[in-house]
Amino acid sequence: MKTSIQSGHFCAAVDSAGAQLNSIALNGCEYLWQADPQWWPRQSPVLFPIVGCLRGGKAASAAGPCKMARHGLARHMEHELIEQKADALTYELVSTAETLKAYPYPFRLRMSYRITGPATLEMRFSVCNIGAQAMPFAVGGHPAFQVPAGPDKSEAYEDYDIRFAEKMTYASPMLDATGLLDFQNRVPLLQDTDTLPLVHKLFNHDALVFEKVPQNTVTLIGRKSGHGVRLDFPGFDYLGIWAPIGQAPFVALEPWTGCSTATDEDDCFEHKRGITILPPDETFERAFTITVF
Repeated sequence: MKTSIQSGHFCAAVDSAGAQLNSIALNGCEYLWQADPQWWPRQSPVLFPIVGCLRGGKAASAAGPCKMARHGLARHMEHELIEQKADALTYELVSTAETLKAYPYPFRLRMSYRITGPATLEMRFSVCNIGAQAMPFAVGGHPAFQVPAGPDKSEAYEDYDIRFAEKMTYASPMLDATGLLDFQNRVPLLQDTDTLPLVHKLFNHDALVFEKVPQNTVTLIGRKSGHGVRLDFPGFDYLGIWAPIGQAPFVALEPWTGCSTATDEDDCFEHKRGITILPPDETFERAFTITVF
């Protein structure tokens, strides 16, 4: 079931299936990718309790074996709408007998969407460990944005830049054919610059993965129109940037607390890079904002 929120000329919509964001619109202009199955039938899946892949879809853990496909469980499940206001929604997903077969940890995940400014939406993850053992997990967002962005549709994909808050030199670790990250095999992307021109060939080898982005902010912006999207993601140590191979008219900007299993890691869930270990009865929260302009 889809539910909308609005404040002034800014509105958003969320589907209880996966607690997935469906729309972000300002002055009637849609910024979020609209799930054309020719390219990608999703829009903004919630990633939990893993980001990316486990080796062979499996890992060991202190509570027993884990078996999950890419990006985990939450995106495939129905979430209950537990709170609704004119400008905010909160959804809840609680572990079940079926989830415990794949991920042997009792949990409660709440996803909140709240309009916090004239053109800003906050997306908040709240993870509670309702079990008796320390719980390993990661969370991540996967919002995809239309390109061109904003009301000016005359721009081409290549008229857009991805901009960072500071100049940097950076090379992204490669993803292998099975979705594992190779931190020893990297693709150079930035050389003393804050700007990465958006071109389709960037994604010929799957997603780009950034570690510790300066000031935890990234902006997609049209060089001609000045329209775009900014994400601010304090507390997220990784950022994925992705589009499918080809000429897909969108790009995903993805704040993550963790990442795919790496080729230099073992298959213990607790040993994964960026993993959070949450004690029993404690709650973990992270939030990022999406601002359109």
